[in-house]
Amino acid sequence: MEQNFERRVKGDKPVVAICYDFDKTLSPDDMQAQGYIQSLGYDIGQFWHNTDRLSVDNQMDSNLAYMYMMVDEARGKLLFNRQTLMDYGSKVQLYPGVADWFERIRKYGADNGVIVEHYIISSGLKEMIEGTVVAKEGAFERIYACSFLYNDRGEAVWPAQMVNYTNKTQFLFRISKGVLDVNDPAVNDYFAPEERRVPFRNMVYIGDSDTDIPCMRLVNSYGGHSIGVYDPLKQDKKKVHRMIRENRIRYFTEADYSEDSALDRLVKQIICRTVENEKLEQWHYDACADLES
Repeated sequence: MEQNFERRVKGDKPVVAICYDFDKTLSPDDMQAQGYIQSLGYDIGQFWHNTDRLSVDNQMDSNLAYMYMMVDEARGKLLFNRQTLMDYGSKVQLYPGVADWFERIRKYGADNGVIVEHYIISSGLKEMIEGTVVAKEGAFERIYACSFLYNDRGEAVWPAQMVNYTNKTQFLFRISKGVLDVNDPAVNDYFAPEERRVPFRNMVYIGDSDTDIPCMRLVNSYGGHSIGVYDPLKQDKKKVHRMIRENRIRYFTEADYSEDSALDRLVKQIICRTVENEKLEQWHYDACADLES
């Protein structure tokens, strides 16, 4: 069946795409551990231990394992549907400043002649992220995350989408090419560098752990900006220190999204740098065009 997909093309203004992991990047803990696991009568550590055991024993992707556990353990305890997951998502705690970050940064970009777009690329659950207050307010252009297939009674019965640390990178290519629908095969089409809607140099990836490394390395390798964040209360910098030693990230800051925080100032500087970079790139394209004429 032929489908018509929405495809975005390069316009007059440069686009900066800021891509985020979710758990421990925008929120201080795993989303499932902020009410859902407890409602099943599980200890949080035991739930994840059982999930890991299921994954190892069955040579199963760890994300498919946690999705199976969520469905299986809900039987007879709660109605496992989209609304239930969104309700749990509405209770997910966010780091300081997240609530007004997305619109504030969009406005800063607009004031400087740049379109800023925000994307989630997460191994968490799309339905729970959609239940957060920021998603309901339209913070994100797209949420790329694990999700469920629902039967005609609305019950979750099978994974519809699974996002792990390696296949996260496909979504960066989708964003770069403006091919945003997860089923659009045009993500494999060739795009000349000057035709890409969001060059990788105009991408920012914000994450907290090893699961973000493939995306961070990809963004870095093409001149983009990868930022590692750590919990401002725990002040545990071991992961970000290791990632910067191994050239996985270019910067690290506290996961504090408040106005005038280190992260706020850093992202604004990246936006300003993008404005000047794109002027230089245009000089280059114009020179090449003149050479060919």
